[in-house]
Amino acid sequence: MTETLPLRYLDGHVFVELAGEAWLLDTGAPESFGASRGLSIAGQAFEPGESYLGLDAAGLSELTGTPCAGLLGADVLGCFDHVFDLDTGRLEVSKSELAHRGRNVPLEEFMGIPIVTARIGENQHREHRMFFDTGAQYSYFQGDALDEHPDAGAVEDFYPGLGRFRTETRRVPLSLGGAAFELRCGRLPELIGLTLMMASVDGIVGNAVLHGRSVGYFPRRRCMSIGEGA
Repeated sequence: MTETLPLRYLDGHVFVELAGEAWLLDTGAPESFGASRGLSIAGQAFEPGESYLGLDAAGLSELTGTPCAGLLGADVLGCFDHVFDLDTGRLEVSKSELAHRGRNVPLEEFMGIPIVTARIGENQHREHRMFFDTGAQYSYFQGDALDEHPDAGAVEDFYPGLGRFRTETRRVPLSLGGAAFELRCGRLPELIGLTLMMASVDGIVGNAVLHGRSVGYFPRRRCMSIGEGA
C-alpha cells in the first residue's frame, strides 16, 4: 500500500501530518514516541511509547515551537520507502519499492540511524561518514577543518536527553553522490560528539538537503536518491 501525506516545514523542522496531527519526522532518532498511542501509516499500525530519553510530545512541542503529537523515528520510518518533496508539501510512503530518479547515495546504519558518505570542503578530497538526520535543523561537523569556513553566526538547537545548546556555525560546501550543497554547520557538544565517535561518524547532515529538490529515502534497500536542485 502506498500513501501520500502532507509534509510541512515549520520553524526549521520537518513534520508529516497523520490523522490531522503533526509528527516530527526524524530519521536521526532510534525510537518513536507520542501522545497518540496508536497510529497508522500506509496500512500498517504502530503503538509508539509516550517518551524517549525523558522527552514527550509536550516537551517536543516546546522545543520545536510547533504543537505536535510526537516524533516518528527510525523504528517506524525504517519500515517503508519514502519520497520527500518539501516544495509541493508531499510525502509519499509505501511498503512497496518506490521509484525515484536522482543521484544514488548508499546508506549504512548505526542503531537504525542512516549514515551517508559526504565530501566536505572546496576540494572535497576527503570522505566523511555522517548521520542523515531529518530531525536536525542544522548540520554538524566535528572536524577541525570546520573553522576554515566562513562564519555564519551562532544558533540555538536541542538534542533529546541533553536539551538546548548553543553553537557557532560556518557555511560549509558538501556533496552527496555528486549533488552539491552549502550547509550551515555547527559543532556538537562533547557528550553528543562522543556518541558520534562510537559510530565512527564525523557529523550530521540535517534537513537542509531536502530543500529545493525531491529526495528518495529507502532505508530497507540501504540507499537514498537525490533529485536535481531547483
